Amino acid sequence: MNTSRRILLTGLAGLAVAPTAVAAAVASPVPDDVTVAEERFARVIAAAHAPDVTCARQAERYADAHWLDYVVAARAVLDARV
Repeated sequence: MNTSRRILLTGLAGLAVAPTAVAAAVASPVPDDVTVAEERFARVIAAAHAPDVTCARQAERYADAHWLDYVVAARAVLDARV
């Protein structure tokens, strides 16, 4: 899968399962409960939702700070692929 397609799917996954909409229904995941794949995908989704996506450093810092908010979206996408 090429990079642009991954970015598109990541963006759609983030929009489909927005963490703010799901936060009320699901408790926050504990970092020990998250698999490596879920964490990496959550970081990608968080970086795509950074306020200033044009700055790679800011997107990376945003992803480091907020990746736990996007674990639910990452799990939804990974579970849909199975």
